[in-house]
Amino acid sequence: MANSSGEVQEGQTVVVQEEEAHPYAFHVSGPRNVASPNWRDLINSSWKNENHKRTVFSCFIQAVYLLETDRQENRTEENALAPNWWRSFKYKLTQTLIDERDGSIFGAVLEWDRAAALADMVLIRPSGAPKAVLALRGTLLKGPTILRDIEDDLRFLAWESLKGSVRFKVALEALRSVAEMYGSRNVCVAGHSLGAGFALQVGKALAKEGMYVEAHLFNPPSVSMPMSLRNIGERAGFAWNRFKSMLPSSSETEATSEEGETANTVGLSSWIPLSGYKTSTGLKNWVPNLYVNNSDYICCSYTDPDVTENKQADKENAGPGNGQVAAKLFVMSKGKQKFLEAHGLEQWWSDDVQLQQALHNSKLISRQLKSLYTFPASQPTQRTPQ
Repeated sequence: MANSSGEVQEGQTVVVQEEEAHPYAFHVSGPRNVASPNWRDLINSSWKNENHKRTVFSCFIQAVYLLETDRQENRTEENALAPNWWRSFKYKLTQTLIDERDGSIFGAVLEWDRAAALADMVLIRPSGAPKAVLALRGTLLKGPTILRDIEDDLRFLAWESLKGSVRFKVALEALRSVAEMYGSRNVCVAGHSLGAGFALQVGKALAKEGMYVEAHLFNPPSVSMPMSLRNIGERAGFAWNRFKSMLPSSSETEATSEEGETANTVGLSSWIPLSGYKTSTGLKNWVPNLYVNNSDYICCSYTDPDVTENKQADKENAGPGNGQVAAKLFVMSKGKQKFLEAHGLEQWWSDDVQLQQALHNSKLISRQLKSLYTFPASQPTQRTPQ
């Protein structure tokens, strides 16, 4: 009996040690210099620091990747990898976002865990800490979910929009729900890669409704790459048409842009904002935070300047160039890196991260947020004589 009991105990110890050594365990690959909230945050909140926010939000997105990985690998509550990526910051999981097409987890709502905070003598939520965060993962190249992830990747390449995806509807409903519950100023949305594309579009959709949530977008996708890569977009549009023909029919027979116009599946030369536009009365700026790496060809074009005086630019896409900033752009400044490293999420919580905040006009950002900073067509405006 004693020997048998001892063997079981030894086997359990081995399992625990294997879990503790897992490369995605929070204490193995998570941030090193970010402490859990404590009583000092009542005096000087860490959440007022942009580096702290960037670190925590990127960890929350990593948690969503691991929620799906835990699901695929049948991990239990006792050995799941995801929870420590939010528990360490005194947050709790209140909702998982499920893709009805394959049952995969692509997002999660995390809320401030008051009970856990009180246990560590954190009596109130630190200033700047959101009450709720919607975190959205990107493409996960694993068998059970890769098909639907790639389907949405192709959707974006072909249509420059993710509104036709079931994930857009689910994410928008989740974000609107917590924004109405807690107030938009107490809610954030964050995403990486494809998830950043969804985060941008659901955040923009709420901004059009007058609900401004803080947005943090890591390696956001852009098919507006250098002109030498334009043919990739054209081939992707053709591939998407072939791919869509093999899918079950849906009500989306034609892609439409966010302004309701038919999308161009060939040019693929526009995407997201930074230069300002004249806003309608009472409309304030929605200012998303974009984190890009110039060695990542998926998002590097966000640093292309917006040359408004370009004669080839049509009047619709050309902004007045008044210097008003509609987004914060943070650029990794490590120099040349390999693509997988440059596109990875881990870089955004690493200790040696080096960022430059770029406040220059970005052509992609200007075009994407243009509709938020122009008068609606149906609203009469007074123009000064030319």
